[in-house]
Amino acid sequence: MLVIVAENVPPRLRGRLALWLLEIRAGVYVGKVSRRVREMIWHNVQEGVGAGNVVMVWKTNTESGFDFLTIGANRRIPVEMDGLKFVSFTPEYNV
Repeated sequence: MLVIVAENVPPRLRGRLALWLLEIRAGVYVGKVSRRVREMIWHNVQEGVGAGNVVMVWKTNTESGFDFLTIGANRRIPVEMDGLKFVSFTPEYNV
């Protein structure tokens, strides 16, 4: 199972993601693809993300049962500790 959440990405990337995955909500894509296709999709995400941000989550054989990658500016930053991934939040600055 693969889940991708895309925010503020160009329409071209949203269209490309819709070729391989089902868009169940605006910017939320799901599907069952092979590792090779997942890596190809991530390559397309990296090339087309623009000023937006994307997180990709997939089932794998880890302690938590899944793994994820992120790209683009977001307050949520992945942090790895002892082989487990957690999410850290950057401080919110009020200007």
